Amino acid sequence: MFARATPAQKLDIIQAMRERGEVVAMTGDGVNDGPALRRSDIGVAMGRRGTEVARQAADLVLADDDLGTVVAATEEGRRVYGNIRRFLVYALSGGAAEIAVMLLGPPFGLALPLLPAQILWINLITHGLPGVALGGEPVEPGAMDRPPRPPTESIMGAGLWQRVLRIAVVLTAVTIGVAVWAHHTGHPWQSMAFLALGATQLAVAIGSRSRPGSWSNPMLLVAVASALALQLAGLYLPPLRDLLGTEPLTIAEVGVVFGLSVLGYVAVRLDRILHPAPLTRSNE
Repeated sequence: MFARATPAQKLDIIQAMRERGEVVAMTGDGVNDGPALRRSDIGVAMGRRGTEVARQAADLVLADDDLGTVVAATEEGRRVYGNIRRFLVYALSGGAAEIAVMLLGPPFGLALPLLPAQILWINLITHGLPGVALGGEPVEPGAMDRPPRPPTESIMGAGLWQRVLRIAVVLTAVTIGVAVWAHHTGHPWQSMAFLALGATQLAVAIGSRSRPGSWSNPMLLVAVASALALQLAGLYLPPLRDLLGTEPLTIAEVGVVFGLSVLGYVAVRLDRILHPAPLTRSNE
């Protein structure tokens, strides 16, 4: 606790704390607070009783002069940042899996695992509604107990790109495994691979929820159900079959694909257990 600190002493306190690696927020309302508000990582000025100098020097102005608003804003910021990272895992792992499937298909005897139109269709339905709905996920429990992120940390930091690769491996394995099995057993392997890649990515979206098992974001469930219906429409509606080059699957074939696509959900949840983000300075 510091009392009766002069403007110069406030600057010294901020500098000392920053040299220790702290992320420093400074609140103030007077002219003499201006230098400290500017020097701190986050300067917070009072909007009602604060001077114009303080408001101009600050990064954040509290319109209601209530410090509780800072807590709410911080929580919302962590929710948005967490959802951006959540979408990156979902989108990048799916994109990496699509590339890997096309590259690994020929060595496994699959000359052309997916047609260009099929890849575009999968991207459209998986990155469309489900991707937007992921942005509506609520804040994770305990998010406000985490320390701040280092200013130099990349959005792909704290193990995010490793998680993308691990989930992409599962998506690729499921798709290639379904296609190879179907190819050797006389089933329409390309259509089954088409359904498997899309359905497994949608399972990843469900597994990426901040509060699984709850109704906290019903729009995501609606978006995934809609996307899955469109994926099935690509197999059974004649105009879409002609466009995408697919074949209708039997109930047993669809059941096999859906059963294996659950591994996408399992991969996300298990990855969070086996590779949790550490509660250190490198955490979210």
